[in-house]
Amino acid sequence: MIMEQDLNKVEHLYDTVAKKYAETFSGEHEKKPKDQEILHRFSIKIGDRRPIWDFGCGPGQTTEYLKNLGIEISGLDLSEKILEQARTIHPGIHFQKGNILEFEFDNDSIAGAVAFYAIVHFTEEQVKIACREVYRVLKPGGIFLFTYHIGKETIHVEEFLGKKIDIDFMFFTTDFIFSCLNDSGFEKIEIIEREPYPGVEYESRRAYAFAKKPGL
Repeated sequence: MIMEQDLNKVEHLYDTVAKKYAETFSGEHEKKPKDQEILHRFSIKIGDRRPIWDFGCGPGQTTEYLKNLGIEISGLDLSEKILEQARTIHPGIHFQKGNILEFEFDNDSIAGAVAFYAIVHFTEEQVKIACREVYRVLKPGGIFLFTYHIGKETIHVEEFLGKKIDIDFMFFTTDFIFSCLNDSGFEKIEIIEREPYPGVEYESRRAYAFAKKPGL
């Protein structure tokens, strides 16, 4: 069994690479047509419901994309250094520090959430906790969209964006993700898989998961 990855280690990673990460990934959705299609779908599903959050927002590329689609959205991340980048690049968006495994939000308080690759450093047990936490804070009828790398492997990385690091990247099967969402209480679960965009991103298969908290 893989031990749970220390969140301090994850925070340190993104503090270390924050500026380079922002430079590298800020415009990534423009190069990924499926991302654009899925984010448009999310914006239509959400409509004018509020509040909406981007969990694991990094430098705010997904947050900004949804804001440009007319969504009033805020961003949350573990790394203060990467949040500094987000606030500099997107001064019109609210960003705050937080942990997807232990939100400070009240029960039934959020209308919708996105989390693009926010679970990439989590063990299976941590993914289960994250799904339960998102379910807890969503309002009845709330919508959750998140993404992950498809597979069974764990990749240990000691260099990232030119910096020495010590971190694991996790891949998950779609059956496992479906069961996490289902066991947490979500309904209308839809998972869309795609092949990687060569030369644009790490060449792993990707998936988008939509899920709804029962209610409205």
